[in-house]
Amino acid sequence: MGGDHAPEEIVAGAVLASAEIDADVVLTGDESRIRPMLHGNAARTIDVCHAPDTVPMEQQASQALRSADRTSLGVAVSLLKQGDVDAVVSAGNSGAFLAIALVKLRTIEGVARPAIATVWPALNGPTVLLDSGANVDCRPEWLVQFGIMGSAYAHEVLGIESPRVAVISIGEERTKGNQQALEAARLLDSAPVNFIGNVEGKDLFHNVADVVVTDGFVGNVVLKAGEGIASDLAKVVRETLLGGSPLTKLGTLMLAPELRRLRRRFDYETYGAAPLLGLRGNCLVTHGRSSRNAIKRAIEAAVQEVRHDVVGKIAGLLTPPYGAAQAE
Repeated sequence: MGGDHAPEEIVAGAVLASAEIDADVVLTGDESRIRPMLHGNAARTIDVCHAPDTVPMEQQASQALRSADRTSLGVAVSLLKQGDVDAVVSAGNSGAFLAIALVKLRTIEGVARPAIATVWPALNGPTVLLDSGANVDCRPEWLVQFGIMGSAYAHEVLGIESPRVAVISIGEERTKGNQQALEAARLLDSAPVNFIGNVEGKDLFHNVADVVVTDGFVGNVVLKAGEGIASDLAKVVRETLLGGSPLTKLGTLMLAPELRRLRRRFDYETYGAAPLLGLRGNCLVTHGRSSRNAIKRAIEAAVQEVRHDVVGKIAGLLTPPYGAAQAE
């Protein structure tokens, strides 16, 4: 029931996923609104778990927690906690999702804070950016855990053999950066990851590293800036090509298939969803304005996370001194 186009696009995406992906789909929300949207085979294969209330996008996480047991988001997380589902995907209030999941599921033993891991469509392959907004203030040792969790995700889900992990800073030199970045780099040097040092903001678009760690404040600013640049650039290109001479328009028509492929390559919908890594359960956040195709891909991402046991892999890696000892 969450998202800019809910429940119509969410249900439509679930129908696509049910038909194309080997997974059982469950929708939580107002059954009287959801059931009429399910037709044919989807009406038989998709389960609906009724939840009378919805978490508004603007609601504070503390308020969402108080009414969680009645909301579609809270009911979904409860199903995960009880073992009735293997993963939860939400296009709704991400702050409320994180808060509800943190209270109901708790973190993996040894994890100080969960992190939002966003897959960034760089030029030479995907880059995992975390934290993308869950923790605006971080300790250096938390960034080490983010690096370990992001590395596990990149290896298991994205299929990267030895993910390169880096800290985002104001220069490539190891002496550059604030105290948090400098200390995180020092700790990552001895962590069980392929640490390559610092990267700058410009490197995010070139896949210089497969996993880039930072605090949630910087990560969210970088993410939103990247989304804005990509959107505005696409708009400028479209207006320039379609507003040009007849010859330009003819050339645009001939290039249309390649332009569509280029757009898909850098579209956030390509990767579907951002996992909340560090929780005792598979929780994935997708964009509030997600279309049905983005929802389908988010469910695909959830299936991959379950099949590769990302939660189990992270739990196995975060043993002291990278787990409980540093989480205190």
